[in-house]
Amino acid sequence: IQHAIEEGVKFKFLTNPVKYIGNKNGFVKAMEVISMELGEEDKSGRRSPIPITGSNMIMDIDLVLIAIGAGPNPILFDSTPDLKLNKWGYIDTTDESGKTYKDKVWAGGDIVTGAATVISAMGAGKKAAYAINEYLKKS
Repeated sequence: IQHAIEEGVKFKFLTNPVKYIGNKNGFVKAMEVISMELGEEDKSGRRSPIPITGSNMIMDIDLVLIAIGAGPNPILFDSTPDLKLNKWGYIDTTDESGKTYKDKVWAGGDIVTGAATVISAMGAGKKAAYAINEYLKKS
């Protein structure tokens, strides 16, 4: 959780998405959520969240990240055969920015490190975005 906080993630506990709201161009701009409370313990001792009627609210957002745990799309390697892979089969990078050995290509997240957290992937994305921006400024 500390890493998520360091990456700027804001937590809203016991809150569940109801629907995503887009702007006229189809980009997400808000999300309707409902507050939850913990119900009674079940036989295992777990308290399941229960929606609080009438607690719906709209949160302004600009990104939805759904973490479902999937592997890399094989089309990536088929369409870019000159990406250098390391001995574990992940994309090899030249530095912490995610710069690959292929000109003008950066990579980050599980495709570089193997299975890790969404927070690590977000951090890698931020580093790559910064490096790409610096690269473009010099071009």
